[in-house]
Amino acid sequence: MTEQRCAWARNAPDLMTAYHDEEWGRPSHDDTHLFEMLVLEGAQAGLSWATVLNKRENYRAFLDGFDYTRIAEYDEDRERALLAEPGIIRNRLKVASLARNARAFLRVREEHGTFSAYLWSWVDGTPLIGRFADQAEVPASTPLSDRVSKDLKKRGFTFVGTTIVYSYLQSTGVVDDHLVGCPAKPAGDPEASAASTGAPVETVPSGG
Repeated sequence: MTEQRCAWARNAPDLMTAYHDEEWGRPSHDDTHLFEMLVLEGAQAGLSWATVLNKRENYRAFLDGFDYTRIAEYDEDRERALLAEPGIIRNRLKVASLARNARAFLRVREEHGTFSAYLWSWVDGTPLIGRFADQAEVPASTPLSDRVSKDLKKRGFTFVGTTIVYSYLQSTGVVDDHLVGCPAKPAGDPEASAASTGAPVETVPSGG
C-alpha cells in the first residue's frame, strides 16, 4: 500500500500509515475500542491526529487500558495526577472529560446493552460508504454527525462537537471515507452501495 493511500497517509510517519492501513475506516463493535477512540478524538481537538497517535500508548498506560468502568471512578486526585503526566495532552478540560464521558458511556451501555448497539443504530448496522476521489471533497461534518453530536451532548458527553463526531464515525468505521482507489477500501464493490457517489447517503436518520 503506497502511492494510492488516502492523501493524509501518503509520505506519513509509520505510525500514521499503519493506522490508516489497519484501523481507520474499519467497522468496530468492541466497546473498549469505541471508548478509546472517543477519548482520542476528543483529545485531538485543536491538535493534529499525529500528535494524538504519538501519545496513544501513553494514554493506554495511564488510563487503565481505556477501561471505562475504572475511568468512570476517577476523582479529582486522579485528574491532578494525570495533569502532571507529560505523556498525555495536559488540558484541564480534556482530562476532566475522561470520567464524565466514561460515566455517560456506562449509561448508554445500561440503556442499549452495549455502546456499539447505540452507535451502529444510527446507520442501521451498515457502514456508510463515501466515494470521494480527492481528499478536499471529504466533509468535516455531515447531518448525521450533527444528530449524533446533539444526542451525545444530551447524554452528558463532552468534546463531542459535530466535527469531532464525524472524525469518530470515520475512525470506527461507521463511515468509510477511504478515497476511491485506496487499497484500504473494504473488499467488495463499493459502487453497488447506496452511497455510490459523493458523501455517504444517510438512509436511517433516526438512530440512537
